[in-house]
Amino acid sequence: MTRADLDKQPHEVAEMFDGVAKRYDLTNTVLSFGQDRGWRRATRAALGLRPGERVLDVGAGTGVSTEELERSGAFAVGADLSVGMLVAGRGAGRTVPLLAGDALKLPFADATFDAVTISFALRNVQDTEAALRELGRVTRPGGRLVVCEFSRPVYGPFRTVYLEYLMRSLPAVARTVSSNPEAYVYLAESIRAWPDQAGLAERVANSGPWDRVGWRNLTGGIVALHRATRV
Repeated sequence: MTRADLDKQPHEVAEMFDGVAKRYDLTNTVLSFGQDRGWRRATRAALGLRPGERVLDVGAGTGVSTEELERSGAFAVGADLSVGMLVAGRGAGRTVPLLAGDALKLPFADATFDAVTISFALRNVQDTEAALRELGRVTRPGGRLVVCEFSRPVYGPFRTVYLEYLMRSLPAVARTVSSNPEAYVYLAESIRAWPDQAGLAERVANSGPWDRVGWRNLTGGIVALHRATRV
């Protein structure tokens, strides 16, 4: 799976991430120049978690993002489609609850969580709006959603440089550090094909269960945090 215009069948997505699991966290840190740590902290802050609340981290991968959420004092649970990623997280010594789960059919009852988040995974789901509805299903009324996802740099010249990095430099760097460099060709293409900040906000608002949708740019718009409240 290397093309962003594929149907994103769940088994293809899972196989792709199984193939990058071994060095996934290291590769992300290298490719983002260490910015990934700050993005995780910003996601935790945007959720406004309080001790004792329950938060679901969808697309948790190896659980590094779930660990960050747990630092708030909330009870954090991670779910990911890729068993290989979950195994890599356990191998890295992570102790947060990590479960296999599809964003389109989460293994939780209605209104289980006070907050839900999905980081750098929504664009890999076959049906974005259906995933947003499913996130709403497991969130209590009044609960919070934060989507942390790649977006569009707002400054024109920077955007040009960034897109050049995506299509030329990112795959080249991935070949030196990733366990499956071809997956990062898909990564670059999927980012370019993804909606901008306003486009994603519209999708969240139109999905059904979410209200008060807004966003905040990180790193000049390379990443954006979209926030919403469960109706």
